[in-house]
Amino acid sequence: MPLKVKIDWNTCIADGVCYAICPQVFEAGPDGKSQIVEQYRAGSETEGNVPDDLADCVEQARTACPTGSITVEKA
Repeated sequence: MPLKVKIDWNTCIADGVCYAICPQVFEAGPDGKSQIVEQYRAGSETEGNVPDDLADCVEQARTACPTGSITVEKA
């Protein structure tokens, strides 16, 4: 079952830990804030649907985010 991943740009501080840990899913946007890589986007840069095989990577990034800006749910 795919995962729904969301990034809250209001709380993201662009420290880059998520895209350092999980570059398969996260990347730096023009302002340095995290966004979902184009391959997995679902409607906007801050929302995506990610396959199960990347669940560990996404969860590590979510846990490491210092501001809790990443949420992950089963799709």
